[in-house]
Amino acid sequence: MNKKSTVLTLGIVAAGAAIGLFIMLGGQSAKTSDEHGHENEKTAHAEAKSDGGDGKAEQTPDKGPHGGRLLTNGSFAVEVSIFEQGVPPEFRVYPFENGKPVNPEKVNLSIIINRLGSSPEAIKFSPRQDHLRGDREIVEPHSFAIQVAAEYQGQRHNWNYEQIEGRISMDEKTARTAGIRINTAAPARIRSIRQLQGEIQFNQDRLVRVVPRLGGVITGVSKNLGDRVKRGDVLAVIESQELGNLKSEYLAAHRRLDMARTTFDREKKLWEEKISAEQDYLASRQALAEAEIAQRNAEQKLTGLGFTRDALPRQNLEGLTRLDIRAPIDGVVIEKKIAAGEAVGADATMYVIADLSTVWAEMTIYPADLNNVKTGQKVRVKAAALNADAEGVISYVGALVGEQSRTAKARVTLRNPDQRWRPGLFVAVEVVQDEAEVPVAVPVAAIQTLRDWKVVFARFGDVFEARPVELGRSDGELVEIVSGLAPGTQYAATNSFVLKADIGKAGASHDH
Repeated sequence: MNKKSTVLTLGIVAAGAAIGLFIMLGGQSAKTSDEHGHENEKTAHAEAKSDGGDGKAEQTPDKGPHGGRLLTNGSFAVEVSIFEQGVPPEFRVYPFENGKPVNPEKVNLSIIINRLGSSPEAIKFSPRQDHLRGDREIVEPHSFAIQVAAEYQGQRHNWNYEQIEGRISMDEKTARTAGIRINTAAPARIRSIRQLQGEIQFNQDRLVRVVPRLGGVITGVSKNLGDRVKRGDVLAVIESQELGNLKSEYLAAHRRLDMARTTFDREKKLWEEKISAEQDYLASRQALAEAEIAQRNAEQKLTGLGFTRDALPRQNLEGLTRLDIRAPIDGVVIEKKIAAGEAVGADATMYVIADLSTVWAEMTIYPADLNNVKTGQKVRVKAAALNADAEGVISYVGALVGEQSRTAKARVTLRNPDQRWRPGLFVAVEVVQDEAEVPVAVPVAAIQTLRDWKVVFARFGDVFEARPVELGRSDGELVEIVSGLAPGTQYAATNSFVLKADIGKAGASHDH
């Protein structure tokens, strides 16, 4: 019994020791974190390779006590980390021998990093209290191939490894299928704009109200609301007694003028032949002048009603009371206020005709914008309902502010050859404050948010990599890239959210 109890006790003790060792090792492996304060979500993207004086060896990268990448070669090791707590990101390297810290002044170290699409960056180090500190800021993204060279006690140690984040591989065919269009980063003109609300209205300078100028009765209507008309087209017919009187007056004056001219010619000839007295000649000349004045007066009354000079001599007693109301301009009938059989006055508005080849985009200007809107400024007028836009120039800014609305008015004259800009349509008016040429600009759709960055996905062969960028001015279509994307770099201009989603699925970490 004693032997059995002893064996059982020893077995329990051994099992407990094994379990304790397993828990201790597992806990150390799972608790590592990078210098960004993120828990280690994944193991390294690639294996570190060391090349010491005694040959080559490969091993799985491990974490050091400071959360960085631990690279070993025999008894010597360095821990490479990117430190960014309260300072711009920088390399800090901690040397060890046999697991114990080494005085950094005894180690010469350099690092070369190779980014996609960029020249190699050489980083030099200087000793600090317990580490070696890099001489430059390590800008995001921290995604590159790293070459580490260290010299300690006469021996050189070299390591190569990759640190990758925000990358996704996608060939050209797959990218095209996903709707990703590739552009090249290049200069562009960015407009600083202010958006105002407006409404399309008739061009009041091209709006005509048709009045008969004589009273009468409507006997015929030729054009209706919405009809297109040409200048000179008959709109309606009026029977007017007043017109009959004017035509009769003209015909009588015309005949009196013919008689006066005949009498003058005869009296002149008789006076020249000494047959009649000069007094008769002068009287006939006076009568001719008076007849010419009367005829001209009667003629002007009719031409003022729209009759042509060439047609007046052909007038006769037929249709003396008929007045044709004709279109004064090319346009569209937007108002019709008459009906057959209706009596109208001389100043009654019968039709309103609008020339829609141009329209006004009238804007409402609030006091805060009064100093920013001036005549001559370029604007872009957009109608979301029509998916249409047009460019123009502000031609008028009101000098007064409305008592009720407390706003001013401004307008833009727009060409409207196809008449898609319909009066009454609400529009957005983008007023261009200034224009500037920028070294790099991309479409707004190319910008994505990844972690706390605004990024553009740069393309290198079949690899897309998220590049954090600093944004500048934007006009709603293009946005300036102040830094982060070099001119000439290819990038995903459309559907870049597909790349962001794939990176999210891959669980890319920020593991330094």
